Amino acid sequence: MSNSSARLDEKVKTVLGTVGLILTTTVGDAKYVSLKGYAKCQIILVLGDGTSLTAADITLQQATAVAGTNEKPLGFTRMLANVDYGTAQVMAETAVTGNTFKTQTTDSKNSMYIIDVNASSLDVAGGFDCLRLDATAHAATASRGCVVLYNLYEPRFSGITPLTD
Repeated sequence: MSNSSARLDEKVKTVLGTVGLILTTTVGDAKYVSLKGYAKCQIILVLGDGTSLTAADITLQQATAVAGTNEKPLGFTRMLANVDYGTAQVMAETAVTGNTFKTQTTDSKNSMYIIDVNASSLDVAGGFDCLRLDATAHAATASRGCVVLYNLYEPRFSGITPLTD
């Protein structure tokens, strides 16, 4: 039974996936987080865009350990997006095709993307319980700032601490 008077930090464990300048080749690899002790993970990607942008291709990867062991793609079909957070703070549900979406390409706009993942969508039978956000193909003449957060929720046991690489 859920404790409705509990603070959010008592219900959700936040893990920093990456911060700074990312989104090109392996630099776009956020760290892995283990879902062994949690039923769900909300991934939040926040971008502060520069100029002369090309879109980043966003995918999810799953692995059998936080070191990236046996990495393979993780399918997903929806996300929430706000491609101009400075104008409105409204997230729009967006279909994802081919388990990939592209970030926006308008210069100097802040954007946010949210992906919600059920631990059961990983290849649990194959021993996969870790995931990460991956980004590739981005380019810009001015830096693009980025933060990836993992909010782990619905703990399977009390007092669980998430594993990260």
